[in-house]
Amino acid sequence: MISKKVTLVFTLLFTALAATQAFGQTIYNNIPSPLPGNLPSIAFEANQAEQFGDQLQFAAGPRTLTTVTQGMSSWGCQSGAWYDGLCATTPGATFSHPITLNIYNVGPANSVGSLIASVTQTFAIPYRPSADNTNCTGANAGKWYHAASATCFNGLATTVTFNLVGMGIVVPNNAIYSIGYNTTHYGNPPIGEGAACYSSSGGCGYDALNVLTTAVAPTVGVNPFPSDAYFSSETPGNYCDGGVSGSNVFRLDAGCWTGLKRTAKFNATNPPANAEACKKNGWQTVQRADGSTFKNQGDCVSYTSNGK
Repeated sequence: MISKKVTLVFTLLFTALAATQAFGQTIYNNIPSPLPGNLPSIAFEANQAEQFGDQLQFAAGPRTLTTVTQGMSSWGCQSGAWYDGLCATTPGATFSHPITLNIYNVGPANSVGSLIASVTQTFAIPYRPSADNTNCTGANAGKWYHAASATCFNGLATTVTFNLVGMGIVVPNNAIYSIGYNTTHYGNPPIGEGAACYSSSGGCGYDALNVLTTAVAPTVGVNPFPSDAYFSSETPGNYCDGGVSGSNVFRLDAGCWTGLKRTAKFNATNPPANAEACKKNGWQTVQRADGSTFKNQGDCVSYTSNGK
């Protein structure tokens, strides 16, 4: 998505099962559980965006990441659109799209510091359900019906999970992270109007894909600046300061993001660096790369001697 000093790029297609994996100990989480039908979200195509992120303060614990789960909101339909009342989707239908997770150090004055890692993986994103013309009428016409909350929504809340096991991505106590992906007209580079989905009746699902937000404080870890975000948009007016500090650049955007915090869950582990780390009960404080624990000191030593 951007120029990087350190880049780890892995492209994988995840099934629904893989997307639910969560290895290790949770060090940050503000994803509501259970996940509601939908929440406010930030659209990339509509906001001419390339990256959207936040600064996080991780809870005490391990720092080698195993998974990062990001909340998304899908407004796309197989045919029709969320705004025309004609949205139709076969239950379970998805589209595939690559999404990038970037993790940065915190720079001076909370600026974006050096890049720690960048990982791109491809996910199967569900389309939102079809318009429910029985339960969603009047002002709610064209929306889908969430029976559990008896509420009509335009978008569908969902999650994607980056599998980082074995990549050795170590985060400091505070870090800036972002989610990025390309759409038809925006990104690096934009996908363009030549994609087959662009001329289809439902359009391209990624043009109606948003990053999910929440007003709820994290249950694990801390969001140290609840009114700030980190954002990159081509449009100056999309920044809190109207673009005074620059546009089309991923930077701190302070003051106008209260109640719109990125939904994310970070899990981490603490693998033993060597056999010595397993001794003197050290095996009780370390874990395998997938977050699983050791039975005893010998199990830990064997793990290190077998190349992990």
